[in-house]
Amino acid sequence: MWQSAHDTYLEDRILSADSLELVDLLYQACATAVEDARRRLVAGEILPRARSISKACDILLELTASLDHERGGALSRRLAELYGYMHRLLLDANYRQSAEALEEVAGLLTILQEAWQGVMQDARRTARRQAPWMHAMAQEPELAHASGGWSF
Repeated sequence: MWQSAHDTYLEDRILSADSLELVDLLYQACATAVEDARRRLVAGEILPRARSISKACDILLELTASLDHERGGALSRRLAELYGYMHRLLLDANYRQSAEALEEVAGLLTILQEAWQGVMQDARRTARRQAPWMHAMAQEPELAHASGGWSF
């Protein structure tokens, strides 16, 4: 039951997310998969560890594929290189059962997530400056739900 509710919540969150939020969700999912792989390594659970590492690798490949090299220029190329490096570390971590490689990937993901949070904040500030009326609408209190006062 709980898993179904969580899956529904996550699906709704993904479907309603903009491109900035989707990247943030991918970073979160990748960090969660790496953390799970770290726990599985310590517990000696080989197959679940490999699955978690594969999930993190798949997410890094998706992040790489989503890069726009025309608009992103040197930054997108550097991110692609970083994602590739992290992917190789994960493969090495799986092959060698290396906690150090998983820790390095986890640290890099933390840095990327923090930087992306800054990007998202800057984008929201820019959007508020470009459309201040939208920001004012967002601060308006929600209308209370009618509890039977209206009927047709």
